[in-house]
Amino acid sequence: MLAGKRITLIIGGGIAAYKCLDLIRQLRRAGVQVTPVLTRAGAEFVTPLSVAALAEAQVFQDLFDLKDETEMGHIQLSRASDLLVVAPATANMTARMVAGLADDLASTLLLATDKPVMIAPAMNVRMWQHPTTQRNLTQLRADGVQVVGPNVGDMACGEHGPGRMAEPTEIVAAIAAHFGPRPLAGRRVLVTSGPTHEPIDPVRYIANRSSGAQGTAIAAALRDLGAEVVFVAGPSLVPTPDGVQVVRVETAREMLEAALGALPAEVAVCAAAVADWRVTQEFTQKMKKTAQGTPLLEFSENPDILATLSTHAQRPRLVIGFAAETEEVIAHATAKRARKGCDWIVANDVSPATGIMGGAENAVHLVTETGVEDWPRLPKGEVAQRLAQRIAEAIA
Repeated sequence: MLAGKRITLIIGGGIAAYKCLDLIRQLRRAGVQVTPVLTRAGAEFVTPLSVAALAEAQVFQDLFDLKDETEMGHIQLSRASDLLVVAPATANMTARMVAGLADDLASTLLLATDKPVMIAPAMNVRMWQHPTTQRNLTQLRADGVQVVGPNVGDMACGEHGPGRMAEPTEIVAAIAAHFGPRPLAGRRVLVTSGPTHEPIDPVRYIANRSSGAQGTAIAAALRDLGAEVVFVAGPSLVPTPDGVQVVRVETAREMLEAALGALPAEVAVCAAAVADWRVTQEFTQKMKKTAQGTPLLEFSENPDILATLSTHAQRPRLVIGFAAETEEVIAHATAKRARKGCDWIVANDVSPATGIMGGAENAVHLVTETGVEDWPRLPKGEVAQRLAQRIAEAIA
């Protein structure tokens, strides 16, 4: 699929630049010709020698290198590849792209190119969430720039949240999807993701520790295979993927309504961690401490979205549920598949010691009618790619 493709890789100045060495290795293994462009800041994290050795190609760094300007000018370099990839795309780099600056080789190439551009953002969580960065990303998307990631996880600075650069395998998958083929083209897919928030009063609610990262990665992976994705997302700090129809919800009842509104769909992936219960009578004013002591809350069961989709008159051809367990993972997941009437269950152990709930990795078991597949612990993006490929094969 990628053999013979030509990619210009612009390596920005962030700690995530080290991942570009593995990215180059994977691209070369796939038969891609990589032309590396190393920014001055990027060279603080990886060396030109290591980049050149892995790319098996000259590393371009200086806009005013007369030798390179004689043999391969920056205009020619900007148009000599099939795709330009910026990784890591720092907050500074994205701002410079939006401003149309051209004061170094990387920015000049990006402004002069007539080829598609893909970026993999990487920055501190606060920088990512800053309104300026979000405005810049909105403009880049409007300009046709493809965005891969970022992921949620621990930062080199010690903070946690969205801003980690996508893993090399995810970037390679996005590049492969860019060039096609797209086996899910024309297929409508529903994905639910994130937690739900069940209100107690105007300021309190019941929730869980789900970050929504796995469901978000699944939606992106299915999109990359060409699917028309309806992404029903509960409250989450994880950035929603580009190129999908996003429906934001808060409660389980809102999520069910949105999921049914997405039908008909050929596939439903219920990755959301839906609250099982809600407060029967939501308080209209903030609850206060009183002399009567601790208040008693009465609970009602929330609707079962997975079971409803599995038995619906417009049941998707393939219905996939998730089982987050803390004990007897396989046994509980197998029983859940039978009880809900779905086709597959993706089960995982979310005991605190695993670090999976809210973390960057996942270790799942795919439970189907024919048995159980044990997948290794992988970044959530890679789990998503595996699942998306299995879905494509199942409905081919």
